[in-house]
Amino acid sequence: MLLPLSYLFRLVTIVRRLAFNRGWVASYRPPVPVAIVGNISVGGNGKTPVVLALVKAAQERGFKPGVVSRGYGGTTKNYPYNVTELSAAAECGDEPLLIHLRTQCPVVVDPNRSQACKSIVEQGVDLIICDDGMQHYALQRDIEIAVIDSQRRLGNGLCLPAGPLREPASRLVDVDLIVSNGQPSYSTESHLLQLQPSALKAVKGSGDIQSDKHFDAAFAGIGNPKRFFDSLEYLGFSVKQRINLEDHRPLSQEQHKELLDKSVIMTEKDAIKYRDSAGTNWYYLPVDSVLPEQFYQQFFSLLQEKSHVSRT
Repeated sequence: MLLPLSYLFRLVTIVRRLAFNRGWVASYRPPVPVAIVGNISVGGNGKTPVVLALVKAAQERGFKPGVVSRGYGGTTKNYPYNVTELSAAAECGDEPLLIHLRTQCPVVVDPNRSQACKSIVEQGVDLIICDDGMQHYALQRDIEIAVIDSQRRLGNGLCLPAGPLREPASRLVDVDLIVSNGQPSYSTESHLLQLQPSALKAVKGSGDIQSDKHFDAAFAGIGNPKRFFDSLEYLGFSVKQRINLEDHRPLSQEQHKELLDKSVIMTEKDAIKYRDSAGTNWYYLPVDSVLPEQFYQQFFSLLQEKSHVSRT
C-alpha cells in the first residue's frame, strides 16, 4: 500500500536535487571547502565516528577544521549556536557536544546548514565538515562521504515510507567516498570503519576502571543499539539488563531514578547527557575511529582537487 507513496517520494527527491544542481533554486557556497558526511537512509549509520576521524586527520595535517550540525535533539532556539564545553546536550544535541569535547574544534549548530557555515567561517576555519546534511542541497559541497551500516545496509532498497531510504540507492554512484561501518563491507570500493574500544571512564568526574566487567544494566540511545550490546559481549562484559532507546533519546525520569544507584555502562554519546546527573557507578565505553590510510589519501587528494576546481 505504501509503494505509490514511495515512488512519489523518490520522484520528488530526484527533481529537488536536479533543481539545486541546475541552479533553478538558490544555494550557498562557503568560501572554504565543505565535506558532507551523511547517508541516504534514516537512522544512525555511524556518521559521527567518521566526522571525529576526519577532524583529527585534518588537524594533524595543519588544517583548522570546523563542524556544522543540525543538532538533532537539541532544544535551543538561538541559532546559530556555538557549542562550548559548558553547553548542555539538551540544548545543542549530544553529537555536536561530543564532537567539540573530543576535538576542541569549533562546532556550530543550526538546522540551516548554510547559516551555520557562514557563522563558523567567521571563526577562521579553513575546512567545514558537515555532520549529516547530504540531502541539504541548499549548501553546496566539495566532497560527499556516504556512511552505510554494514548490518542494516539499505534495508529493502525502497524510499520512504515503504523503506528506509531518503534517496534512491543510485544516489551512491555520485558520492565521492563510501564508508562501511563494520563488516561485511558494503562494496569492494567502500572503506571499512572500525571502532576500537579503550578503557572505561566514569560518566561523572574522572578516572578509569580496568577490571570490573559486571554491570547491573547497559543502555544505548544510538541508531543501532544492538551493535553496542554485541561489542560489550565480545569484550567480555556481562550485564543483567539491556535497555534499548531510540537514537538520541534519553532515559525517562523513572528509568533514571531506577538506575541511579546501580552499576551502569553506556556509550560515550549517551554519557554526554549525564555529565551532571550520573550515578557514582555509571561508566561509558569510549571508542576510537579507525579508517584505512587509503581513505585519508583519497579524501585529502579529492579535497585539493575539488576545492581548487570549484573555486577557479
